[in-house]
Amino acid sequence: MAIAVSSVADTCAAAKRAARTLAQTDTAVKDAALEEIALALESRLEEILIANERDMQLAREADIGAALLDRLRLDEERVVAIAHAVRQIAALADPIGEVISGQRLPNGLDVRKVRVPLGVVAVVYEARPNVTIDAAALCLKSGNAIVLRGSSSATHSNAALAQIAGDAAVAAGLPDGCVSLVSGGGRQELAELATQRDSVDLIIPRGGEGLKDALQAVATVPVIYAASGNCHVYVDAAADLDQALAIVLNAKTQRPGVCNAAETLLVHERVAADFLPRVLGALAAAGVHVRADERAHHAIAPSGAIPDLIIEDATDEDWATEYLAPIIAVGVVDSVEHAIEHVARHGSGHSEAIVTRDTAAARAFQLGVDAACVYVNASTRFTDGGEFGMGAEIGNSTQKLHARGPIGLRELCTFKYLVEGDGHVRA
Repeated sequence: MAIAVSSVADTCAAAKRAARTLAQTDTAVKDAALEEIALALESRLEEILIANERDMQLAREADIGAALLDRLRLDEERVVAIAHAVRQIAALADPIGEVISGQRLPNGLDVRKVRVPLGVVAVVYEARPNVTIDAAALCLKSGNAIVLRGSSSATHSNAALAQIAGDAAVAAGLPDGCVSLVSGGGRQELAELATQRDSVDLIIPRGGEGLKDALQAVATVPVIYAASGNCHVYVDAAADLDQALAIVLNAKTQRPGVCNAAETLLVHERVAADFLPRVLGALAAAGVHVRADERAHHAIAPSGAIPDLIIEDATDEDWATEYLAPIIAVGVVDSVEHAIEHVARHGSGHSEAIVTRDTAAARAFQLGVDAACVYVNASTRFTDGGEFGMGAEIGNSTQKLHARGPIGLRELCTFKYLVEGDGHVRA
């Protein structure tokens, strides 16, 4: 059984032992294990849905809100999609052993820089049980053991999924301890996990600012923060307004409770009077609440009342808020430079978009905005490992060192130098 370990320290130690074997495991064995995990998810669907319904019932009683309920919910379609993502990961090229660079030095030494696994990756995440499988599949394919710690709201779902994945992986020939789950214990357990320097090589937290703050206070293990997304769409003076309307609606309403959903709409003052009544009316029809600055209020005033529009005054706090809800902040700016300045002040470095037909404006936005993903004429909702061809992701990093953007197979690797000589000694 891959899940039954008694304490955080014991769990991590078992994962470390498994990682040593995984680092030397052939691609074919890893891929076969992922196929077994996908098959197990499909064959044990009813068990997964029963566990998830227990979590959903408790979450409804706790009134956690529509966005978090959506993150928590599993149904047949979502479980099938999770299994499909596992197969997509299995079909990807194995990054382990990939030669990043190589050369023969003047002294005759052959030097190769090759990808190797990190070792043990701990993933701490909130509410989304699909992360259990996405993270496990990515780690196993990249030769890493994984220690999972989900939130209390998904206790039953995560336990079922981790048990299924762990059992299938071990049955297919991967080492015991390659997939582990720790649960319960609250912040004390989190602190213990975050200080397992002898056995855990990396922690990836996937959650809100509270989780980030809690880890920053205690972690001695290296951390890549899969951080929040305060994402913007800027509609430039040279935008195709029909494209802009479709992009804004998709970025805000397609799934409001995720980190790559747009939270702020910025509109150039030259198109504000034409565009804002259209887009705000469409957003209102989709149930989105609007918090607008004074210039946006002024731009829509001549159009008269927009049916069903709920509009409030935007505050300084709104510009910095990741709503994860059907709420959007709306502002009017004078130029692409002002839009870039606004993003620099309030953005989280996740995903930012410009809609424009002006090549110079697009280039200025691409160069001026400091974010993991910068879009031209496309929705921010594409920031996703699956959409980027990675099969899945563990999260989206807004950091700049080691990994930035979707965390996929290569982001779960480090490298080593392999140096070969023929009796060489240094003079």
